Amino acid sequence: MSAISTTASASDMQMDYVKLLVTQLQNQNPLEPLDNKDMTAQLAQFSQLQQVEKLNMSFGKMLESVQRSYASSLIGKEVSFRTTAADGSIEMGTGDVEEVAIGDAGQIILTVDNQRVDLADVLAIRG
Repeated sequence: MSAISTTASASDMQMDYVKLLVTQLQNQNPLEPLDNKDMTAQLAQFSQLQQVEKLNMSFGKMLESVQRSYASSLIGKEVSFRTTAADGSIEMGTGDVEEVAIGDAGQIILTVDNQRVDLADVLAIRG
């Protein structure tokens, strides 16, 4: 599941900050030097942000794994799901799960009585 992100990562922001910091240090007024405490605190914040990003990625991977496992446990079970009718109205469908697949965007797709159903559209499960 690869998506292009327009948001800079913590590493990118940290590198930009270091470049800016070096430029500031090169051009600072010797009579009024930059405060070391502020620089250290900002670098520590970037480090914390990197750790939070890594944690979020790990949780995302764990969630994907749990969802796939859950979806595979639905094979052979009867599910009720939302579906869009030809006229655009929302209807309820019911059928037996025959197959589980991963869509192009990484979403979990169930095949229910030869109909493709997104896992997020499943409303009820009967064993």
